[in-house]
Amino acid sequence: MKLWTQVKTPDLLRYLGVKVLSQVSDGAFQAALAFSILFNPDRHTDPIAVAAGFAVLLLPYSVLGPFAGALLDHWDRRRVLVWINAFRAVAIVLVAIAMSSGVPDTVVLLAALLATGCSRFVASGLSAGLPHVASPDVIIEVNAVFTTLGAGMLAVGAGLSTLLRAIFGSDNGGSGATLLAGAVFAVASGLLAAAFAPKRLGPDRPDGSGHSALYSVGRGLAHGARAVIDHPSVGVVLGAIGVHRLVFGMNTLMLLIVVRNIDLGAPLGTDVQAMAEIGVAVAAGALLAAVITPWSVHHFGRRRTIAVALIGGALAEALVGTLTSYTVLVGAAMLGLVGQIVKLCGDVAMQCDVPDSYRGQVFAVQDALFNTAFVAAMFIAAVSIPADGFSIPLVVAGTLVYLVGALLVWRASPAVVEGPDRATVLREEAEV
Repeated sequence: MKLWTQVKTPDLLRYLGVKVLSQVSDGAFQAALAFSILFNPDRHTDPIAVAAGFAVLLLPYSVLGPFAGALLDHWDRRRVLVWINAFRAVAIVLVAIAMSSGVPDTVVLLAALLATGCSRFVASGLSAGLPHVASPDVIIEVNAVFTTLGAGMLAVGAGLSTLLRAIFGSDNGGSGATLLAGAVFAVASGLLAAAFAPKRLGPDRPDGSGHSALYSVGRGLAHGARAVIDHPSVGVVLGAIGVHRLVFGMNTLMLLIVVRNIDLGAPLGTDVQAMAEIGVAVAAGALLAAVITPWSVHHFGRRRTIAVALIGGALAEALVGTLTSYTVLVGAAMLGLVGQIVKLCGDVAMQCDVPDSYRGQVFAVQDALFNTAFVAAMFIAAVSIPADGFSIPLVVAGTLVYLVGALLVWRASPAVVEGPDRATVLREEAEV
């Protein structure tokens, strides 16, 4: 009942709309870009090139993100969401033009870098602003519903790009036209964000108040890292997120190459159809996390919830290793469930345990870890998988990584993982 009362408030509904439109934009753009490069008859990409492409897209923002995240704690987050969405739309149009022109992949990826950086900046801003429109006593439920719905919208965006690809074609020209859908939804997200009242999403006490934005950016990484160090509960969940992203990155590259070379049989098949169905399975698992995570955190706490989720990840990895159509789908759904549970616990830790003045910077640090672990794992997979993409040693390594992560979380002090109470956080905010 409390959750339903919260969701009906205009600002929270507006927040949901901004998040949904932003995620549809991301899903449409990411899927269109992947289809354009990986499954484009005009282009051919090997595993190293795929990993390098993700590195170009993700690593530059991962380096700059913790510094840029300071702007989320220095400027009005509403204004940031409006202008960054507009810039993201322009960046996507540039990517579409580059793709349609038939330029090399490197040029396309450099243009896509701008759009990807904007997307991550928007995501961090939304996460940092949520506590301003949702009360602390239901924030885990709100996070579960909104974050999982957002993940579902990524799948919707990917489905939209799949449909547009069928309409416009899979060559460079059709790929460019398909990419434009992401720009439309980015503009819509920015326009809806403009409807918030100024300062409605914070920060209430801007970090670096009285100084220039450049001053805040210069201290961004230090502030974000210090906030993580000062709040061990955040450090633990960031470690768990890193563990999942390592394994997920290895699986992503392995399965991308596998479906291009191996027919896994019904219902998966090969190529775009197989990846689309695997994506739907991951989204279904994430949807289930919206139900499981709040219940588990309230009954067993974050520590047990995260540890059991990582053990589930090890089981999912073993299923993927059998490489049959149905076990891959079940394993993908379980990995989606595990990833979303860990992500939701991480969001709650950062939103409830970290003062508002540093929150944007901490989310930017999380994003840097998120992407760096993913790209590192893709390179590990790229240099170790055979020509057909399937590697048992890689699956075994992923299983062990999950189990080690679960053990470390389980052995952490319960008091540390559960984080400070609300009074402590409010006192820290007052000191800031």
